[in-house]
Amino acid sequence: MARNVLGGELQTCGTDPITGFYRTGCCDTGAEDAGVHTVCAQVTAEFLDFSSAHGNDLSTPRPEYGFAGLRPGDRWCLCADRWAEALEAGVAPPVVLEATHARTLDWVDLADLRRHGVTPGA
Repeated sequence: MARNVLGGELQTCGTDPITGFYRTGCCDTGAEDAGVHTVCAQVTAEFLDFSSAHGNDLSTPRPEYGFAGLRPGDRWCLCADRWAEALEAGVAPPVVLEATHARTLDWVDLADLRRHGVTPGA
Protein backbone atom coordinates (compact mmCIF):
# COMPACT_ATOMS: atom_id res chain seq x y z
CA MET A 1 0.00 0.00 0.00
CA ALA A 2 1.36 3.42 -0.98
CA ARG A 3 1.90 5.92 1.87
CA ASN A 4 1.46 9.69 1.91
CA VAL A 5 3.83 12.28 3.38
CA LEU A 6 1.93 12.12 6.69
CA GLY A 7 2.44 8.36 6.99
CA GLY A 8 -1.14 7.37 6.15
CA GLU A 9 -2.60 5.58 3.16
CA LEU A 10 -2.18 7.55 -0.08
CA GLN A 11 -5.50 9.20 -1.00
CA THR A 12 -6.87 10.06 -4.45
CA CYS A 13 -5.61 13.36 -5.84
CA GLY A 14 -7.95 14.02 -8.74
CA THR A 15 -10.21 12.34 -11.27
CA ASP A 16 -11.49 15.35 -13.24
CA PRO A 17 -9.13 15.60 -14.99
CA ILE A 18 -7.74 12.14 -14.24
CA THR A 19 -4.20 12.53 -12.91
CA GLY A 20 -1.24 10.47 -11.83
CA PHE A 21 1.60 8.88 -13.75
CA TYR A 22 -0.55 5.77 -14.10
CA ARG A 23 -3.75 7.83 -14.69
CA THR A 24 -5.45 6.28 -11.67
CA GLY A 25 -6.23 9.56 -9.93
CA CYS A 26 -3.45 8.89 -7.38
CA CYS A 27 0.08 10.31 -7.21
CA ASP A 28 1.54 6.83 -6.98
CA THR A 29 4.98 6.16 -8.45
CA GLY A 30 7.17 3.33 -9.57
CA ALA A 31 10.42 2.56 -11.34
CA GLU A 32 9.04 3.65 -14.74
CA ASP A 33 8.03 7.10 -13.39
CA ALA A 34 11.30 8.92 -14.12
CA GLY A 35 9.68 12.29 -13.35
CA VAL A 36 8.47 11.16 -9.90
CA HIS A 37 4.91 12.58 -10.25
CA THR A 38 4.18 12.45 -6.52
CA VAL A 39 2.97 15.90 -5.39
CA CYS A 40 -0.80 16.36 -5.38
CA ALA A 41 -1.12 20.06 -6.15
CA GLN A 42 -4.06 22.36 -6.66
CA VAL A 43 -2.62 24.32 -9.55
CA THR A 44 -2.68 28.11 -9.68
CA ALA A 45 -2.38 30.49 -12.63
CA GLU A 46 1.05 31.56 -11.32
CA PHE A 47 2.27 27.98 -11.20
CA LEU A 48 0.89 27.16 -14.66
CA ASP A 49 2.73 30.21 -16.08
CA PHE A 50 5.92 29.16 -14.26
CA SER A 51 5.68 25.58 -15.53
CA SER A 52 5.08 26.72 -19.10
CA ALA A 53 8.07 29.09 -18.92
CA HIS A 54 10.17 26.12 -17.78
CA GLY A 55 9.21 23.88 -20.71
CA ASN A 56 6.10 22.07 -19.42
CA ASP A 57 2.92 23.68 -20.74
CA LEU A 58 0.13 22.16 -18.68
CA SER A 59 -2.55 24.64 -19.81
CA THR A 60 -2.77 23.93 -23.52
CA PRO A 61 -5.17 21.13 -24.51
CA ARG A 62 -3.47 18.15 -26.17
CA PRO A 63 -6.40 16.14 -27.58
CA GLU A 64 -4.03 13.63 -29.19
CA TYR A 65 -3.14 12.56 -25.61
CA GLY A 66 -6.67 12.95 -24.22
CA PHE A 67 -5.48 15.99 -22.23
CA ALA A 68 -7.86 18.95 -21.97
CA GLY A 69 -5.32 21.27 -20.34
CA LEU A 70 -5.32 22.35 -16.70
CA ARG A 71 -7.10 25.37 -15.25
CA PRO A 72 -6.42 27.06 -11.92
CA GLY A 73 -8.00 24.99 -9.17
CA ASP A 74 -7.50 21.63 -10.91
CA ARG A 75 -5.65 18.97 -8.93
CA TRP A 76 -2.68 17.37 -10.64
CA CYS A 77 0.21 15.09 -9.71
CA LEU A 78 3.32 17.19 -10.22
CA CYS A 79 6.93 16.09 -10.43
CA ALA A 80 8.51 16.49 -7.02
CA ASP A 81 11.49 18.40 -8.40
CA ARG A 82 9.25 20.82 -10.35
CA TRP A 83 7.26 21.60 -7.18
CA ALA A 84 10.58 22.20 -5.37
CA GLU A 85 11.65 24.57 -8.18
CA ALA A 86 8.33 26.41 -7.90
CA LEU A 87 8.82 26.67 -4.14
CA GLU A 88 12.22 28.25 -4.64
CA ALA A 89 10.71 30.67 -7.19
CA GLY A 90 7.89 31.64 -4.78
CA VAL A 91 5.07 30.15 -6.91
CA ALA A 92 4.55 26.71 -5.35
CA PRO A 93 0.89 25.70 -5.62
CA PRO A 94 -1.10 24.39 -2.65
CA VAL A 95 -0.60 20.71 -1.80
CA VAL A 96 -3.05 18.03 -0.64
CA LEU A 97 -0.82 16.28 1.91
CA GLU A 98 -3.00 13.17 2.23
CA ALA A 99 -2.71 12.63 -1.54
CA THR A 100 1.02 13.44 -1.85
CA HIS A 101 3.22 10.33 -2.03
CA ALA A 102 5.84 9.81 0.70
CA ARG A 103 8.59 9.62 -1.93
CA THR A 104 8.19 13.40 -2.30
CA LEU A 105 10.15 13.74 0.94
CA ASP A 106 13.29 12.78 -1.02
CA TRP A 107 13.04 16.22 -2.68
CA VAL A 108 10.99 18.45 -0.38
CA ASP A 109 10.94 19.06 3.35
CA LEU A 110 7.68 18.16 5.11
CA ALA A 111 7.62 21.58 6.78
CA ASP A 112 7.54 23.26 3.34
CA LEU A 113 4.75 20.95 2.21
CA ARG A 114 2.76 21.67 5.38
CA ARG A 115 3.09 25.44 4.80
CA HIS A 116 1.41 24.92 1.44
CA GLY A 117 -1.08 22.29 2.58
CA VAL A 118 -4.79 22.45 1.83
CA THR A 119 -7.62 20.35 3.20
CA PRO A 120 -8.96 17.58 0.93
CA GLY A 121 -12.26 18.60 -0.59
CA ALA A 122 -11.43 22.31 -0.22
